[in-house]
Amino acid sequence: MGAPLGSGANARGVTSVASVIALANQKGGVGKTTTAVSTSVFLAERGYRVLLLDMDPQGNATSSLGVDKSALLHTTYDVLVDELPLGRAVAVTDRRNLDLVASTPSLAAAEVDLVSAIERERRLANALATVADRYQVVLIDCPPSLGLLTINALTAAHYVVIPIQCEFLALEGVSQLVTTIDLVKRGLNPSLDVLGVLMTMFDGRTRLSAHVVEEVRRFFPTRIFRAIVPRSIRLAEAPSFGQAIGEYDAASRGAQAYAQFADELLERLALPSPATPASNGRSAAVPSAALNRTGGSTEP
Repeated sequence: MGAPLGSGANARGVTSVASVIALANQKGGVGKTTTAVSTSVFLAERGYRVLLLDMDPQGNATSSLGVDKSALLHTTYDVLVDELPLGRAVAVTDRRNLDLVASTPSLAAAEVDLVSAIERERRLANALATVADRYQVVLIDCPPSLGLLTINALTAAHYVVIPIQCEFLALEGVSQLVTTIDLVKRGLNPSLDVLGVLMTMFDGRTRLSAHVVEEVRRFFPTRIFRAIVPRSIRLAEAPSFGQAIGEYDAASRGAQAYAQFADELLERLALPSPATPASNGRSAAVPSAALNRTGGSTEP
């Protein structure tokens, strides 16, 4: 497969396959995982079929959804290194419309194991192509690096969302990320584009946060999202309960910010309203994709 999977359900008018979005920034602690998890749950609650793909060896997105890593039969590592059909690696969650391909620390070895692999940069794109018609949105939580895992994510994605924290030196390293995106666009994935920049960890009590937002707005004048995610203890607490912020405290400022971001994301993707919206964010129904935790599968 020489190109990314399809062109996504977006302004291009193609609706047969998923819009694939990589959340990337090589700086750690900028809110990539919180954004990936919170947005995935909000979109699933609204009836969109969503796949969250954990590409970070720390596996924080997996933990944030309450998935027991010790009970997993297959993970992202198996998909990338052993070319396991992606449908067999989907982990069970109790959320309607939301599937997860989980990660564990073993994924860190993939950077070495894939060094001599054929089409090593396209392993994820090839895997996603087999399930693209099952989902409307695929969100990829990238690791805090610009290594082979992130390159795989960028090669498979249609769009990149860059979370940037409202702190000193926020733009340090972003130019390197943009350079990497341009290199991937030229050499591996011509349709890749930056969908937008999301400001996170905003502290309204300080001038610094407002100053950083203005600096980023000058750097990305047409790409910054209107939603700004505040620094919030509720956002920090939610993962310890295996919940997204919308499930943990829907009335919190963090939940409201991510709800607004989800709306903007849908607007920029030009996704139509789902035909059958979910009644709520949770369901006892088992996902139709592979039952990773119990060993069942629906291979593509």
